[in-house]
Amino acid sequence: MQQAEIMQRVVGILTEAVEMRRQLRENPDAKMALTGSISALLVETLPKINLPSDASAQETTDIITEALAPAIVTLSNCFSYAFVHLAEVHDEGRTDTSTADVLRVLALQFAPRDGA
Repeated sequence: MQQAEIMQRVVGILTEAVEMRRQLRENPDAKMALTGSISALLVETLPKINLPSDASAQETTDIITEALAPAIVTLSNCFSYAFVHLAEVHDEGRTDTSTADVLRVLALQFAPRDGA
């Protein structure tokens, strides 16, 4: 999965979280069901890891760390990028732009382009 695709999914997860929070504020007694979008993203981005049956604890740790690190860094970068954009709007005191607006702009920024 490419970084732009991951960013799109992160924006979707954040958009869903904002909407759930809005609904809970309007109806605090409502039951909200998680969609599993975070779990799905993890399943799609984290690699399958095959460990040798005779690997030591340290070798196992090294194999897992090496395999997971790139995906974890990419996920962290995408969530951090979205957070920074949201925080900048907040810190600027912008009242003309909502969280949904910022997320929409991010979604468009990372949307697939024709011919790309």
